Amino acid sequence: MKGKIMKFRLLLPYLAITFGLAWGLIALLMLFPQQIAAVFGELSAKNPLFILAVYAPAIAAFILVFSHGRLQGLRHYLSRLFLWRVHWGWYAYIFIGIPFLFYAGAAIKGNLFTDPFPFSTWQEMLWALAFMLFLGPIEEFGWRGVGLPLLQQYFAPIWAGIILGLIWGIWHLPAFYLSGSLQSTWSFFPFFIGTIALSIIVTPLFNASGGSILLPMLYHWQVINPVFPDAAPYDTIMFVAAAIIVVIINRKKMFSRDGAVTEVIPRDTMT
Repeated sequence: MKGKIMKFRLLLPYLAITFGLAWGLIALLMLFPQQIAAVFGELSAKNPLFILAVYAPAIAAFILVFSHGRLQGLRHYLSRLFLWRVHWGWYAYIFIGIPFLFYAGAAIKGNLFTDPFPFSTWQEMLWALAFMLFLGPIEEFGWRGVGLPLLQQYFAPIWAGIILGLIWGIWHLPAFYLSGSLQSTWSFFPFFIGTIALSIIVTPLFNASGGSILLPMLYHWQVINPVFPDAAPYDTIMFVAAAIIVVIINRKKMFSRDGAVTEVIPRDTMT
């Protein structure tokens, strides 16, 4: 018996859980900083409640997938973690192109050779890389795992990517007003524009891979890589330029729903 397809109407409850959980936790951190610090420690990216807020898109995804497909559906949804086959150019972009954009932005900013390397030991650097791998990229279980395929049921990839980028950027907004968070020292507008550009770029990668969750996670990890130099706001300019190039190269697929991944739970595995 085939499993039911998760349809576009589930986008609203997905977003309600994602925003409700994340913004609710951020509100608690804002309203009761001393009490929370006494229990969980000072507010930082390592604070358990902050991490839980970051995981909200993934938590919402797991709740909806499980409620829709139970354990079997969850297993098939997670099978998308093993989709890795894609044109080698995408791997070149992830592991060479993204670092180039950050270093080029830092060169334009003028701090490429002046800012000190952020880590004093290799062990410290490796720990930071591992921590970031299990922080932001976990969001992709939700954004590209659920949000993008649902949007592509109604919109061409270019519009789905833009809409999801808008949602993704707005979702981060409260963190910019939370003292001690990663975003509290950043400017929101360049981040917001950059998030839309990043969402546009990852959309054809997602579709070309057949709906991989793994590749967007690697992509997300690279764009928050703590090793790269501070290039703000020029990193945003670089990623906007990259998004324009990616759209031009993939223009036929970006403006057509043909070939767009629209299934959250792969239908051909649901028996």
